[in-house]
Amino acid sequence: MKKRWWHDSVVYQIYPRSFNDSNGDGIGDLQGIIMKLDYLKELGVDVIWLSPVYKSPMDDNGYDIADYQDIAPEFGTIDDMDELLAAANKRGIRIIMDLVINHTSDEHDWFIQSKSSKDNPYRDFYIWRDPDSEGNPPNLITSAFGGSAWEYDEKSGQYYFHLFSKKQPDLNWENPKVRDRIHQMMNWWLDKGIGGFRMDVIDLIGKEIDREITSNGPKLHQYLKDMNHATFGSRDLLTVGETWSATPEIAKQYSNPENNELSMVFQFEHISLFFDEDMGKWKPKVFEVSKLKKVMNKWQTSLGNEGWNSLFWNNHDLPRAVSKYGDDGENRVKSAKMLATLLHLQKGTPYIYQGEEIGMTNVKYESISEYNDIETLNFYKKFTAKGVSHETMMEGIYENSRDNARTPMQWSDMVNGGFSNGKPWLKVNPNYQTLNVNHALEDKASIFYHYQKLIRLRKEKPVIVYGDFEMLLPDHDRIFAFLRSDSEETLLVINNFSDFPSTIDVDFGYTTYDLLLTNYENKPDTTKGLKDYLLAPWESLVYQVK
Repeated sequence: MKKRWWHDSVVYQIYPRSFNDSNGDGIGDLQGIIMKLDYLKELGVDVIWLSPVYKSPMDDNGYDIADYQDIAPEFGTIDDMDELLAAANKRGIRIIMDLVINHTSDEHDWFIQSKSSKDNPYRDFYIWRDPDSEGNPPNLITSAFGGSAWEYDEKSGQYYFHLFSKKQPDLNWENPKVRDRIHQMMNWWLDKGIGGFRMDVIDLIGKEIDREITSNGPKLHQYLKDMNHATFGSRDLLTVGETWSATPEIAKQYSNPENNELSMVFQFEHISLFFDEDMGKWKPKVFEVSKLKKVMNKWQTSLGNEGWNSLFWNNHDLPRAVSKYGDDGENRVKSAKMLATLLHLQKGTPYIYQGEEIGMTNVKYESISEYNDIETLNFYKKFTAKGVSHETMMEGIYENSRDNARTPMQWSDMVNGGFSNGKPWLKVNPNYQTLNVNHALEDKASIFYHYQKLIRLRKEKPVIVYGDFEMLLPDHDRIFAFLRSDSEETLLVINNFSDFPSTIDVDFGYTTYDLLLTNYENKPDTTKGLKDYLLAPWESLVYQVK
């Protein structure tokens, strides 16, 4: 496999609205990010994925774009964006932009014109259909946020299509003019010096509505090849696609360098593994380590050298990793370090979501009225109307609401966690007084410094980046252990994915165990190997073995 700069990179996702507020309006902004670049440099990351900062009415917190080539006033200006790019570049950090091109805002000029008349040149930039014979929507496709994916327009007597909010009409990718305008816009950003794109729900752009195909449509990969050729293909950039529907075979299509599509994709099989058949993430199934191991092993081994994995536990749409998979109580620090080790020692490019490096947790607001997320509020309304109790819905929201990830970054024990001098747009998690960046930086045994070590280890050891992956103890219901090996060295990674002690009941068969990293102070005696060693709750061990 040809080596690329992003193979050993570590990406840090910033959700700008919640990261750092420089002007006291309660909303994070670009100048606030600039103020914290030295913090990110100290952590060791070399790429920032910036969630959308484009001009937007913020129906879906910026994932509804009204102007692709302007910045939302609450975040700053184009000059601020140029300053951020320059300041990050000076520190050896690249910025990748979040690109939302499945849909726009209904306040985008393209849609305003499209809606104005059936004869407008922009009408075909979006997906319009006549009602069926009884005046109903053209088909039964539903929105990801609940309800029909069709919205009726009285003036023209037609429906427009939206896979998300009705304020997020889907672009018509079958129209070559749409594709050309998107390509022009992408090149405008690339010429500014960004390091690539994270592509929101990119597997939806090949949809064929009349055949009720919404994801992985037959033209999807051709659209991506054309995009690659017209924009980033000749530049040395990182491109990652959000693909909820990807299988390993499809992921190879996206990320095989010979296909000229994307660098990698986000797949979510390990996330959706524990969703309920009827209520999805709002009634999650009991977590089982053995099932997670099976899925992760599949993705680690299936892509081989034909594709590239992205590695992540959480993002702006997902709950906090330590609350979802670890123990956000007594063992918060230990379990957060274990989760980090397990992820960062796998093959692929790791992503850290803001606050993950200090072990930020889910939040439990007392009232549904304190939640902001459109998805959370829509599904609360939908399921309670169907008879699901308030208490049941709140349990699902506490576990999986997108607002868990969107509470403001906890910088200090000052008011509002040091995020803002004004009233934050979303209430800060009350645990900021003890859980914050300042405390983490003062404590050399903190989660922050564990992440720093993991990032450094990835840079120092090619085996972590390119080595083979082999799952050990595949049927063990607590221990998640694996090997990373190449022709030069072998690493043994052992994690107790549990609140309970777990005994290693096999002899790994090595004569030398050189401990590289652990999340406990005690170092096991390996003179007789590790057989019968009792792993403490959430204990994590990384050895170089011979």
